[in-house]
Amino acid sequence: MPVLSDSKYTPPRFLGNRHIQTSAPSFFRPTPQIEYVRERLETPDCDFLQLDWSMCTPTQQPKRLAILTHGLEGNTTRPYMKGMAKALNAAGFDVLARNCRGCGGEPNLRARSYHSGETDDLHHVVRYASQMNIWEQIVLVGFSMGGNQTLKYLGEAPDRIPKELAGAVAISAPCDLTDSVHALSGSSSGFLYTHYLLRSLRKKVLIKHEMFPELIQIRGLGCIHSFEHFDNQYTAPLFGFRDAHEYWQKASSRPVLKNISVPTLLLNARNDPFLGPGCFPVPEAQANNKLTLEMPENGGHVGFIRIAKDGLFWSELRAVEFLRTACA
Repeated sequence: MPVLSDSKYTPPRFLGNRHIQTSAPSFFRPTPQIEYVRERLETPDCDFLQLDWSMCTPTQQPKRLAILTHGLEGNTTRPYMKGMAKALNAAGFDVLARNCRGCGGEPNLRARSYHSGETDDLHHVVRYASQMNIWEQIVLVGFSMGGNQTLKYLGEAPDRIPKELAGAVAISAPCDLTDSVHALSGSSSGFLYTHYLLRSLRKKVLIKHEMFPELIQIRGLGCIHSFEHFDNQYTAPLFGFRDAHEYWQKASSRPVLKNISVPTLLLNARNDPFLGPGCFPVPEAQANNKLTLEMPENGGHVGFIRIAKDGLFWSELRAVEFLRTACA
């Protein structure tokens, strides 16, 4: 499938810096007006997921559903999630935006929550939507960590994917987690992003410690300043990995990209500060006619800023364009 290095995206003037592209949407983008209807979905292991629905107007009578997954320590209220929901609703897709466990404003019930390669919850949501028998076609959109989860879900067990699943888009996806962690740890700016995410993760650990004081220990928690340290101490043991390195290896989607069998767009900017060289899987895209790898020179991490009256970003328009074609 095409490897698109010459992308059509051009950042607005004075907004081409990769850190501005990455951080400005979080602080300055007005949150698109999307009113969700929340649903609590029980899971097979006696836990729950919080799903947020945004439906098209009844006159549009859509037969397509988009399932959205946010990034690490994100949630369905983030501007990039609501921006994508707005763009997809306008294009005739109903939207189901899912919160990963513990990210919807309420702690989940089990000691484990989610990790970058966890796909059982995504499959549970996809199967739940499929069994409603409302939508003729279902598509997936994932951002950052959610993009890696989406790609891994599509490639690790293609036989379990419902026949209604017609296409997918992964935006700023760290498909090689080891390279992504190295990219963040190798620069002073990466330290700032790491600090921001770990601050949120440490808060989650404190909550889980109150719920499971004998299982979740907090000694030395305040001294954790790297993903390797955090994943060695918490993620790996909670999810049965030997250590952080085994977790990164087994949770990465890149090894299974060759198995993806539905039209899929991987949109990763070359100046993304979260992505290392391994997150640009050119050989895999060239070998799989269902996988399109698009690599704009600019865009940052979940950025792709566009200034227009409709308030939509370029990545949202690009995702809609791709998914419309996939569903045609």
